Amino acid sequence: MTMNTPCPIIFDLDGTLIDSAPDIHSCANQVLDKFALPSLTLPQIRSFVGGGVDILWTRIIAAQNIDPVQKPALVAAFMQRYEHAHDLTRMYPGVQQALERLSDNGHPLGICTNKPLHATHSVLRHFGLDRMMRTVVGGDSLPQKKPNPAPLRLAMRQMGATSTNPDAIFVGDSEFDAECAAAVPVPFLLYTEGYRKSPATDLPHIEMFDRFEDLPGLVLSVANA
Repeated sequence: MTMNTPCPIIFDLDGTLIDSAPDIHSCANQVLDKFALPSLTLPQIRSFVGGGVDILWTRIIAAQNIDPVQKPALVAAFMQRYEHAHDLTRMYPGVQQALERLSDNGHPLGICTNKPLHATHSVLRHFGLDRMMRTVVGGDSLPQKKPNPAPLRLAMRQMGATSTNPDAIFVGDSEFDAECAAAVPVPFLLYTEGYRKSPATDLPHIEMFDRFEDLPGLVLSVANA
């Protein structure tokens, strides 16, 4: 995939650039408490993250034996809290420096996440990452969510790359991301410190990394392969 110009780099968000599970955990437990329902642990919530809000609450309802008829009210109450919840969220170490280096090297940067778009823009602004992102595709930007390839293909098109001219790289942490990248297809770099549940070796990827300091070098090697 040798490239003559710096290629677009598209990132997942939760579990890739940021650890948002503590805020998701807090918001979910506030809602459960409001409805007099049992709370969840942070590891439980972390294991539920990745597929978007609907899947999150489907898993919470199943885990807590909640009547599914309550789901719309639970989701609505959650979204009231979640869209601006970032006080407990942290960027992973080295993210800011890696993104700045990639941007300085000429790579257009973008986001493709299952997080709702409003909440995505809110947290990007909170960390000052919005100024670096040329494209942001959220979990409600299209009817489909990852692992369906449509959101990633949309982000690629908006950044000048297509599945027939896949001069782009996708960076993510989960099964959703790996399956999505394979379906496009587009080269996938796997961040191993996020919310992945399967062994890293079970997920299709070109390279994996556990330190963002290593990402610019991996991008260069993949782009020149």
